[in-house]
Amino acid sequence: VQLQASGGGLVQAGGSLRLSCTASGGTFSTYTMGWFRQAPGKDDVFVAAISQSGTIINYADSVKGRFTISRDNAKNTNYPQMNILKPEDTAVYYCAAGRSFANIIRGVMDYRGTGTLVTVSS
Repeated sequence: VQLQASGGGLVQAGGSLRLSCTASGGTFSTYTMGWFRQAPGKDDVFVAAISQSGTIINYADSVKGRFTISRDNAKNTNYPQMNILKPEDTAVYYCAAGRSFANIIRGVMDYRGTGTLVTVSS
């Protein structure tokens, strides 16, 4: 499975961005999808995950109430809508796929995609 993230960019604090992650080479609807981010000089951090059907969602405490993740299985794509962005949200964001929702939120993934840079200016 290949995962391609897009939609990053430069935004002012308080602004919004919508990222996308498109999968190819596998059956998208059978995978939990997750997002992680890596700030400069820091480790990867879990951001959000959505189950195969989209009925189970989990967010990191740092983004709850600001980020919303969704998926469109017909388009093999999932979307984190990021609102009220803060400078501390600045990071490379990448998507991941796995069979297990529990594993994804623990950072255990079957596939990891390319990243997209999000920069939030103050």
